[in-house]
Amino acid sequence: MRDLGGSTRPRLGPTVRAALAALVLVAPAACSSGTGDGIAAELTTASTTAPDTASPATATAPAPQTSGTPGLPVADSSAGGTSPNGSPTPAGGTPAAGSTTVAGGGTAPGGATTGGSGGTTAPGGSGSNQGNTGTGTGGATTGGGAPGPAGNPTGGAAVPAEAQAVDTSRPTRVVGTGTPASCTSAAVVEAVAAGGIITFDCGPAPVTITMAATAKVVNANGPDVVLDGGNKVTLSGGGKRRILYMNTCDKAQGWTTSHCNDQDTPRLTVQNLTFADGNATGDTTEGGGGGAIFVRGGRFKVVNSTFVRNRCDTTGPDLGGAALRVLDQYHGQPVYVVNSTFGGAPGQGGVCSNGGAFSSIGVSWVVLNSVLTHNEAVGRGANPAKGGTPGGGSGGAIYLDGNRFTLQLTGTRIEDNHANEGGGAVFFVSNDRTGTMRVDGSTLRRNPSDGFETAGFPGIFFLGQSPPAVSSSTLS
Repeated sequence: MRDLGGSTRPRLGPTVRAALAALVLVAPAACSSGTGDGIAAELTTASTTAPDTASPATATAPAPQTSGTPGLPVADSSAGGTSPNGSPTPAGGTPAAGSTTVAGGGTAPGGATTGGSGGTTAPGGSGSNQGNTGTGTGGATTGGGAPGPAGNPTGGAAVPAEAQAVDTSRPTRVVGTGTPASCTSAAVVEAVAAGGIITFDCGPAPVTITMAATAKVVNANGPDVVLDGGNKVTLSGGGKRRILYMNTCDKAQGWTTSHCNDQDTPRLTVQNLTFADGNATGDTTEGGGGGAIFVRGGRFKVVNSTFVRNRCDTTGPDLGGAALRVLDQYHGQPVYVVNSTFGGAPGQGGVCSNGGAFSSIGVSWVVLNSVLTHNEAVGRGANPAKGGTPGGGSGGAIYLDGNRFTLQLTGTRIEDNHANEGGGAVFFVSNDRTGTMRVDGSTLRRNPSDGFETAGFPGIFFLGQSPPAVSSSTLS
């Protein structure tokens, strides 16, 4: 075990050099931020690589910003675009300021009927995600006890105001009417599409709501979309589908600005929830990944939440994020992950080609007082994929790629994760070498990398501006 109180420049030892020499060294292919094809020249020995070039999400879509392109993004001079600044209008009428709409009955946008069984369709019509339409049996199930507390209670990291939980004491709408049977997949889909502050009233016992369709944020509804499970609600993908989706560049969810890749709304927060058994396998939207939650654009944060047994495709060089996949955040601001757990016990971790917990391209992260354990990157062939392999297998817990971005880990435990290729704990490749990483008051241990890692930083493969800054932390 090695206790690191400062920074040490990483050196590639003989084993690592041998592993790298065995791999194909090529420059990254040009691509848009969500394609996931060849973005990282993770194994090149050059100090810089050419920035990726952007292409529109579709033939007529606003052109998304190139992932991680250096320089300031375009200012959001029309924040929110055509989205309303006040409370969104749900089906059935407009609530007064501060009022609560109960999503326990009626018909949701897109034809989803709340309550009863089956035939649920997410707003925005059909999509490429498998299981966007499906049937269900109605209400939530009870049993199993309340989820254990999320996060690292001894982390000790100070949480800035913008990273703290949202006040949900005056919800815009409530899923359920006091019984498990009233807490349906369709009610969740309806509430998410309508936006605002969403809470749950499913009775006194913990419940699991198995989603019969992916809940999708409608970009014009907000500006805030907050889901608060009160530490009693599990949203499950049933091993069949992604649970939650937000994409400001998805025409089906509505374009609200001319710069969808860099707009400040919607602002999505998930807190006091468990996300279980999400599965994005076969979903090629924006390059795939994000078994529990996929986000592109706006802002996103996770507070006091747990992610278990989520999945995405098991092969692919740049595809990743068994639990979370994030592309493009407003003005390059970070995703906050606070007091949250990914995995937490054997058999509970996420599994994906890359990034068994979360993954992104050109996105910064601040992870505070959290736990990431027992996650796996199971692809083979790295990125770019070695000849004869499908690619992937890096970032057992975290897979970050792109140009300009940062990673901060404070008060966080990352243990017992595994990567078939590089970075059993963290894979970090800044293509133009502007990215930085900091580890404070954290423990990273028992995170084997079968292929390669940066010498002196067990469980980490890092290419960036300078060696990771490590203080008051243990890496072993």
